[in-house]
Amino acid sequence: MNVRLFSFFSLISCFFLSAQVKDSASLISEVSIDAYRKPAQFITSTKSVSVAGSDFLEQNTPDRLLESVNLLPGSKMEERSPGSYRLSVRGSTLRSPFGVRNVKVYLDDFTLTDATGNTYLNIIDPEIISEMEIYKGPEGGDFGAATGGTALLKTNNREMKSFGLSGGSYEHFKGKFHYAENLKNHFFQAYSSYETTDSYRTQAALERKFVFLNDLFTYSENSQMQMMLLFTDLHYETPGGLTFEQMKADPRQARPGTRTLPSAEEQKAGIYNKTVFAGLSNFFSFDENFSHFMAVQGSYTDFRNSFITNYEKRFENNFAVRTHFNFEKNFEKSYYQTRLGFEGASSKGIIRNFDNNSGNPTNPQNFDDISTKSSFFFLSQKAEYGGRLFIDISGSLNLMNYRWESILPQQENGARKFRNDFLPGFGISYLLGNGSTIRGKLSKGNSAPTTEEIRSSAQEINTGLNPEYGWNTELGLRKQWGNFLFTEVSLFDFQLKNAIVRRENENGEEYFVNAGETVQRGIEFIVESRKLDLRSPIFNSVKLYFSGNFYDFTFKNYVKAGADFSGNRLTGVPSVSLQSLVNLEFFNKLYVDFTHFYNASTPMNDSNTVIDKPSFIGNVSFNYPVKSFRFDVDFKLSIQNLYNTTYSLGYDINAFGNRFYNPAAKRNFTLGIHVHLK
Repeated sequence: MNVRLFSFFSLISCFFLSAQVKDSASLISEVSIDAYRKPAQFITSTKSVSVAGSDFLEQNTPDRLLESVNLLPGSKMEERSPGSYRLSVRGSTLRSPFGVRNVKVYLDDFTLTDATGNTYLNIIDPEIISEMEIYKGPEGGDFGAATGGTALLKTNNREMKSFGLSGGSYEHFKGKFHYAENLKNHFFQAYSSYETTDSYRTQAALERKFVFLNDLFTYSENSQMQMMLLFTDLHYETPGGLTFEQMKADPRQARPGTRTLPSAEEQKAGIYNKTVFAGLSNFFSFDENFSHFMAVQGSYTDFRNSFITNYEKRFENNFAVRTHFNFEKNFEKSYYQTRLGFEGASSKGIIRNFDNNSGNPTNPQNFDDISTKSSFFFLSQKAEYGGRLFIDISGSLNLMNYRWESILPQQENGARKFRNDFLPGFGISYLLGNGSTIRGKLSKGNSAPTTEEIRSSAQEINTGLNPEYGWNTELGLRKQWGNFLFTEVSLFDFQLKNAIVRRENENGEEYFVNAGETVQRGIEFIVESRKLDLRSPIFNSVKLYFSGNFYDFTFKNYVKAGADFSGNRLTGVPSVSLQSLVNLEFFNKLYVDFTHFYNASTPMNDSNTVIDKPSFIGNVSFNYPVKSFRFDVDFKLSIQNLYNTTYSLGYDINAFGNRFYNPAAKRNFTLGIHVHLK
């Protein structure tokens, strides 16, 4: 840990010791989590969950959730170039060359994750999100098959009429408008935005058009229907990974050509994604004890990938349904809730690969169709006794199969059904008194390979790839210290078998293998203060947040092609991560947010022969609101990479030719204006 990091956290401590309590701002311990219509108080929840509210989300730049996610212990969001996001929970990016895999993602009542386990998180404009709940580790009883975790994204629930503009470094521009209003029994909102940037690196520009419509109709006292429609037209260029020497020579360059392959710029490497998504949900309460929920949804994606060695067209149709019956009963000193339900999804991918001639598809290479069906039946039982003992027992039976048909270069077809897997979970927490809670959790997770792993960019159907699975054991302690401080510590031990790992061939095309076992042990913690009144007319208040994790993630029984990687550190996962957020208020008008992120050294390949150095990144944002009788205006300035650090905001792990690095932008800024109409 370097001197700047030590000095910064020492400064935090000084602020804390000199501050006095202001009662108006809440702590995480006072938050109620939704847990997909299974509400609970955070401090007594049996779940391993992190929550990001408005104080996290408002310090982001307008175009991403990255800083908010990375402030949460155990969660990592990467941006190898604008639009190229990855989300991991406790090291789950081991198998993600891009996108989100092995983390289930829900948006309000609907799942963004398709039947195969893949999520296009980058189609969402982050500014429609008002709150995040990230559940770490397996939660099969409520959310089905995943070994990484589950993210619940909640959209805005406040009335507003607003529009805004922002711009900054690298020709960044964003325009948006947001209308949300209660209309009798309806809460209707419409949001639209347009965003573009040239980006820091060559061949890394982004353009995104986004439209979001949502209607929440309350048709009786305890019953409501939600209708959601969103459309995205996204294009982002992919500059590709660099070697360490290339990054030192020119970190802004795209992947250069070789004697056998053209460059990323020559091939106009990039992603095109047009997605339309529609969903309808209904919650009906029969009486105070019995209710039913159902959500149906469908989406269509036109996905194109102009890669160095080929041009891929992918057309995806997705359908999903989730339904469950709920029974709950309050007694004098106890409470019971039972949920019995089903979630199922189907998807069909039509995949066509062509030669790539400077960003134009030409001669056909491979044509494949893949259809996938996945589902799970689940039963969960929640109980509370005497306001102190909280128990959550759940289980799900998970099913998945896929069928494939190859059309070119030769015709063949096949099918595979994975073994039905029962995933139990047991959680318990006990309120000790004085704001202290101890909790324990035991759960099993399972994650089948996605379509992108079964049929990766290497263009071969990998019928030998098996699901990964494992058991997670966890112990946690939450404590609220008086009325001004909250702390949480979690210890976990996750034993994963058949771990799916990404590899890359000499053409830069990825493929996947099962890598034996991994042992993932760690400690995660949070320290958060209430908003503290400094009783000064100049420096009014400060709110402090500090989190981190210490991981011992290693391979076990991993032998491949004669090489024994057993005992090596898990690829792409730093052993230590520390994060902080400081909210400051000056002159009762100016709001300043400081965030800092420290990551220890990170292994780039399974053999651990290349390890990237630690990084320390600082960001700051300034918010100045101006109020008038007809409208309020927020002026915001954000400065990213305050210390002008050279680092990667995402790696290409196990990359052929040591092309691991995706250099992040040096110091840059965004200036925005947001007008709220009254």
